[in-house]
Amino acid sequence: MSQDKSAFGMPVRTVLSSAASWPVRTTANLAMGVDLSQLHQWSLRQWGFVVDFLMGGVSAAVSKTAAAPIERVKLLIQNQDEMLKSGRLDRKYDGIVECFSRTAKNEGVLSLWRGNTANVIRYFPTQALNFAFRDTYKSMFAYKKERDGYAKWMAGNLASGGAAGATSLLFVYSLDYARTRLANDAKSAKKGGERQFNGLVDVYKKTLATDGIGGLYRGFMPSVAGIVVYRGLYFGMYDSIKPVLLTGTLEGNFLASFALGWAVTTGAGIASYPLDTIRRRMMMTSGEAVKYKGTMDAARQIVAAEGVKSLFKGAGANILRGVAGAGVLSIYDQAQLILFGKKYKGGSG
Repeated sequence: MSQDKSAFGMPVRTVLSSAASWPVRTTANLAMGVDLSQLHQWSLRQWGFVVDFLMGGVSAAVSKTAAAPIERVKLLIQNQDEMLKSGRLDRKYDGIVECFSRTAKNEGVLSLWRGNTANVIRYFPTQALNFAFRDTYKSMFAYKKERDGYAKWMAGNLASGGAAGATSLLFVYSLDYARTRLANDAKSAKKGGERQFNGLVDVYKKTLATDGIGGLYRGFMPSVAGIVVYRGLYFGMYDSIKPVLLTGTLEGNFLASFALGWAVTTGAGIASYPLDTIRRRMMMTSGEAVKYKGTMDAARQIVAAEGVKSLFKGAGANILRGVAGAGVLSIYDQAQLILFGKKYKGGSG
């Protein structure tokens, strides 16, 4: 009777019987060119990656869920003019506090987390693709600070981070679209308090029925431009500035690292915010009779009708969201250090 073979060409029975006593070096195994101790180390590395990835997901879920109410308020303020056009809002919001109170009063406190499930789910493919592509692009821009100079090294970081973010966006854009539509799905002012969507799956069904696959990708081009700016600064500036500023007594300083991380996140968010507004306003037209013809047309119409300031609506709430998310992550990081002896980063965005 023939024996089943493992992927390494060894009998499965041999691998299983050796597992309990890894690492193992035997004359027979070495003669076959297989060192089971190396196989064991490889297995541990793979398991470590899985643990890091899953714990990073937990970290992201904690941060995103904690900041979800302010995230929804940001999206409501940002897209209120499109909601007024479609009759899903009866009057403008007077600010962050008024938006909070009106939403909680009309829809209930739990409604502040509407769209958060899609946002949390989005983390896993986004982060996996981001860092997979980031390493690929980083090898294409393999500049060394000492050899090539600070400017070229920093430009390489910006290029690799931006390209990685833009590439990964192609795969997860529909989830971001669904999150945006759910978060902006206030109870209709014209239809007796009805919602447009019943949940994540319903967003996909209704959008595909009215607009096809193109409806799920409306606003994709300004998203690519925005992701290059945001991710480029997020990955590039932090990686580039940290070794320059956080030296000496500031190296490893918790408050200094937190301040730098928040400053980079905030700066990247403000720089890319007009593009974020344009893309989300374009998303909001899927399923509607009147749509923008493209990125430039959307920007022109929004600025002509509402002024340049409208491109920054919700920016204040976005900054608060960054503070809330960073604060929760910092506390969570410290808890992980106490419990596990290390911290798992959950990313952002």
